[in-house]
Amino acid sequence: MTTIDINADLGESFGPWQMGSDAEMMDVITSANVACGGHAGDPSVMWQSVQMAQAKGVSIGAHPGFVDKEGFGRRRLPLTVDEVERLVAYQTGALCGVAALAGARVNYVKAHGALANWGAENADVAGAIVRATRAVLGGDAVLLTISGTQLELVARENGVKHCSEIFADRGYQPNGLLVPRGQPGAMIHDADEATVRLVEFVQTGKMPTVGGDPIALEAGSICVHGDGPTAVELAKDLRKGLEAAGVKIGAFA
Repeated sequence: MTTIDINADLGESFGPWQMGSDAEMMDVITSANVACGGHAGDPSVMWQSVQMAQAKGVSIGAHPGFVDKEGFGRRRLPLTVDEVERLVAYQTGALCGVAALAGARVNYVKAHGALANWGAENADVAGAIVRATRAVLGGDAVLLTISGTQLELVARENGVKHCSEIFADRGYQPNGLLVPRGQPGAMIHDADEATVRLVEFVQTGKMPTVGGDPIALEAGSICVHGDGPTAVELAKDLRKGLEAAGVKIGAFA
């Protein structure tokens, strides 16, 4: 039986401002990518997210991104490779500290938004993410990586464990990268459409693309963005559809 993880980007509230339905999502997913105070989140939100994940048996991952709350980490900032490395180490370490207070541990790192897309395209940036992850998490370091990208390749070349992920609610280009937000086909909000697409992918290993033929990708995890308007409905429908197709849902780390 095939086993696959369902992850979501959570802990993206800030102070009194609420983003997403984290409690409902935690009932569906098996891994939570917790914002570390860069693109979203703060110490209290991180603490709440870690406690919630613990209570619901959900694996905890660090979700570092550009320090750009106004842009939600979805704008590429002109950092050097060294600055990217420090950024990832700093934010991952922050979540590790909060998790330690709660008696929990951070199991993996998944870069957020524009930082993740940059690492997917650029081997030097990917190297910075890999080095920072290994420095903070040590020999148990695991990266959640966009399937078929530079970050996945660099992690493999450097002997760092990784899990390939695909996206339930994002469109793909024929080169394997995500369709940029704002372009036609970038987002998939319909739960039925997303579920049919992902069940077919699990069965065939082929992902439909916008403007091209389906491409072969590997996947140990499926991401549902927690900030989407239909995120909870989509995650529930996806899990139900995968289980009906004989897929076991379980955390990768």
